[in-house]
Amino acid sequence: MMLHIPAVLNKEQLKTITGLLVDAPFVDGKFSAGQVAQRVKNNRELDQTSQQAKQLDQLVISALSGNKIFRSATLPLRVSQPFFARYSKGMSYGSHIDDPVMGGEAGRYRSDISLTIFLNDPENYEGGELSIQSTFGVNEIKLPAGDVILYPSSSLHQVNTVTSGERMVAVLWIQSLVRDAASREILFNLDLAREKMQYSNPEASETRCVDYAYTNLVRMWSEV
Repeated sequence: MMLHIPAVLNKEQLKTITGLLVDAPFVDGKFSAGQVAQRVKNNRELDQTSQQAKQLDQLVISALSGNKIFRSATLPLRVSQPFFARYSKGMSYGSHIDDPVMGGEAGRYRSDISLTIFLNDPENYEGGELSIQSTFGVNEIKLPAGDVILYPSSSLHQVNTVTSGERMVAVLWIQSLVRDAASREILFNLDLAREKMQYSNPEASETRCVDYAYTNLVRMWSEV
């Protein structure tokens, strides 16, 4: 499932993030890439050991945790530390698939879902689309600042070359309680219906039936 979640970060949060990134130390993005991805990755990433990284991590993770659509769509078991990346003119990230298992000393996790948070608006740069291949063709994505795109980590994807300006994003990976992507999509749609029914007609028998089905499918499909 590919999902656009608007306004995960508000204007005040974006202002704080961009302010912290102004003088933050950035390093070659190849340092965080796997062996295959290193050959096609050309960007700069925030030094994960910097003081700014600690503040930014807390801000972004808190915003995601507080977003109901994010929680419902991902059913997160583990969420990675965010990577803050900048792409200046001429930079890109060639076609690749994210590593299936990530993490170091903080603990290993399976990458089920990839997530990009856009930190500046599309008019700030040319090119730089996130290009994701799916069974329905290629999707080229360039969203407003604060918006999120979720997609399966098994997808072949790339960041097109930035031809002017600068693209700023944060990227994360999630290990879900539910490994199977098709099952997660069923649960997400069922949860949307369940929430509407609980709001509009909480005492109805059909509302209880949908809640029963959702709760027990999560129980059946979860890996903890």
